[in-house]
Amino acid sequence: MSESGDWSAQAADTIESVVGSIRDKTTVPLTTVARGIVYGLVAGVVGGIALLLLAIGVIRVLDVYIPGNVWTKYAVIGGLFTVGGLFFWSRRKPKNKD
Repeated sequence: MSESGDWSAQAADTIESVVGSIRDKTTVPLTTVARGIVYGLVAGVVGGIALLLLAIGVIRVLDVYIPGNVWTKYAVIGGLFTVGGLFFWSRRKPKNKD
């Protein structure tokens, strides 16, 4: 009788080992990828909102401290964004056409 008890314990340990191995090869990488996607989306949304609030704040500061029409201030902000965009455009790497 003790032999059958050892056999069942070995079978249970083997099944547990196989299931754990499969889980480590499938579920753990998928969980890591899903976590990275979620954190990336959250960081993107928070970054976009921060950029929007920064632009609004800069326009408000220019509106309060620089005399003149509000449209000239919008033109200044637009010019700054254009200069920044042109800078980043010049820094891009061309695509390979192979």
